[in-house]
Amino acid sequence: IHRTLDLFKGELKRILVVEDPKGRLTRVVSSRFAGMADPHRAGLRYALTPLNYEGIVELRSGLYGDHKNAGVERYNSLEQQHLEAVSEIASGNVNELVVKTTQSDILIAACASSTLNREAEPGSSSGEGWIESHFSMEVARDEEVVLEKMVTIYTSRDPGVEDPLEEARATLEAMSVYADELKLSAGRWKELWDRMDVRISGDREAQKLVRLHLFHMMVSASPHHAGLDSGIPPRGLHGEAYRGHIFWDELYILPLFNLHFPEVVKSVLMYRYRRLDAARAYAKEYGYEGAMFPWQSGSDGREETQIIHLNPLSGEWGDDYSSLQRHISLAIAFNIWTYYDVTGDLVFMEEFGAEMLLDICKFWASKSEADPDGKFHIDKVMGPDEFHESLPGSGIGGLTDNAYSNIMVSWMMDKAFRILNALEAGHRKRILEVLSLAEEDLEQWKLVRHGVALHVSDEGVIEQFMGYFGLDELDWEHYREKYGDIHRLDRILKSEGKSPDDYKLAKQADFLMSFYNLGTAEVERTINGLGYSLPKDFAKRNFDYYLARTSHGSTLSRLVHARLAWEMGMSDSGWELFMDALRSDLVDIQGGTTGEGVHCGVMAGTVYDVLVSFAGLNLNGDIPVLNPKLPGHWKGLDFRFTYRGKTILVSISGQQIKISGNNMGKDQIKFHLYGEELTLSEGKSLIATIK
Repeated sequence: IHRTLDLFKGELKRILVVEDPKGRLTRVVSSRFAGMADPHRAGLRYALTPLNYEGIVELRSGLYGDHKNAGVERYNSLEQQHLEAVSEIASGNVNELVVKTTQSDILIAACASSTLNREAEPGSSSGEGWIESHFSMEVARDEEVVLEKMVTIYTSRDPGVEDPLEEARATLEAMSVYADELKLSAGRWKELWDRMDVRISGDREAQKLVRLHLFHMMVSASPHHAGLDSGIPPRGLHGEAYRGHIFWDELYILPLFNLHFPEVVKSVLMYRYRRLDAARAYAKEYGYEGAMFPWQSGSDGREETQIIHLNPLSGEWGDDYSSLQRHISLAIAFNIWTYYDVTGDLVFMEEFGAEMLLDICKFWASKSEADPDGKFHIDKVMGPDEFHESLPGSGIGGLTDNAYSNIMVSWMMDKAFRILNALEAGHRKRILEVLSLAEEDLEQWKLVRHGVALHVSDEGVIEQFMGYFGLDELDWEHYREKYGDIHRLDRILKSEGKSPDDYKLAKQADFLMSFYNLGTAEVERTINGLGYSLPKDFAKRNFDYYLARTSHGSTLSRLVHARLAWEMGMSDSGWELFMDALRSDLVDIQGGTTGEGVHCGVMAGTVYDVLVSFAGLNLNGDIPVLNPKLPGHWKGLDFRFTYRGKTILVSISGQQIKISGNNMGKDQIKFHLYGEELTLSEGKSLIATIK
């Protein structure tokens, strides 16, 4: 089998030569695409050639709604049949199928027409939830038979669709042949690539993988996503892992889309806004105020996280406290702020964003408890490191003073006041009234903002959570020698009758995530604002301490550590970690998980990291920053991005960087380039020497 994926056209080809028990050889060349010009259209083309025989060949082409979700082995004991048959209709070479989802009763209608390059009378057969057309014909040796199948699909959730089957029929009638439909789709793909492509000179492997990641991200969340009531699942549209739920992975995904398709980011944030009432109800259920978003979200915004979890190494089920990852709401707040910061979309903030972010602040304020010294503590939470679910001996799930969460709470509340100051007085008054917030509440927030507790060692290492420094050290060399692959140390330890809660180890970056989100300077400013003094090299000390105790049990882990290593000047280890992350899905670094769906967080994150780490792009402040530092073997890097509605083109070649702008009009944008402030305007390019 030989497969070819054309990233620029969005077409997959497969060439297969099959030998049957009688020694007959048949070549099958298949091509397929899903429409990017119109997401309701798709096409398939099969070319069959007998290579050493002649005789009767039968081709079958159909629609099948009776399949089961069996793509994740550990889900086999769960319900796998999620579609229920409604109707099957055959008319000549056209098939029509309607099914509905078993729980939510969403109708899904598909229509398909199958045509051949020769005369053949179609027959049909059907059963509950499936329907086929079949064609029998006499073929000669080396005679190519071509079947083209054009498909349309609609659901009852599609905007403006009253009858999915009628829409599917009408669209099918309007479709042309495979080549014409592919041309339309490829034209739209070209428009997307013109906006999002990242061109690397001097590194063929990195270039191919970056484009592969971009392709999968545009498949998972193209501009067609705008207007849909949906988030972006961690595994995209590619597999069944996590059952399509929405997690925190958008923290890694949306920063990239802010630069290219901010309308998609806005749509994803609206998915959260429409479930704001559910988040309020969830907070109230646990005795809190404000909005507490669920760790796993689905269609209605309730908590979808499991309460028990299967360990595939031991075959045993155990308690699952991962719903205590309340930092999901901090990721949402971060995404709201970065969207606003990059786009300048104050209208969104006035109508939706500010209300969400302030209600998240209200939740964290209600969850913070002051001690007699005025420090605020936050308990019953988990950080991004899922290996630690509770403190040994506590008997309850959750931890106290997770450093990542506390730092992000302080940062978020700082941004909340900036947003309040940016709002026109009428909007400010309305939002505060909607949220039942008084000025004394805001004064309390200021206390929390400057008073959340951290625990710092004498060496300047921030304790991941209260009690972490008292845990046992793990014999890493022993476990590497015994098991080899130890990325899921939690499962290994539990299969030995031990608990990862007892050890200083991590699945992925936890406290270090604050550096990934905010950058070292902002983290230092936030920690200093909490009243803590830190050594000058505190970032490097914390990086070294926690990297040595991390198993990289998530594909996101290497991505985060790569960014930080590169920022701290450790170019060799930074590059190695970056390439491990970049290759992670292609080589299936976790031993089988890619088949359950690609990892959108690491795919978007690695592309974004090219821009942040290597091009030195930083949009966190009031003025965009570019401080390029390309890998030594790279010869050039070209990309474009959107900032405040303007398109910025960046070209780095040799020792020169060139910045130019499109659709600038009379506006100007200031840039910091190696600390020097420069002004970009229409028709003017900024050219500088790389330092």
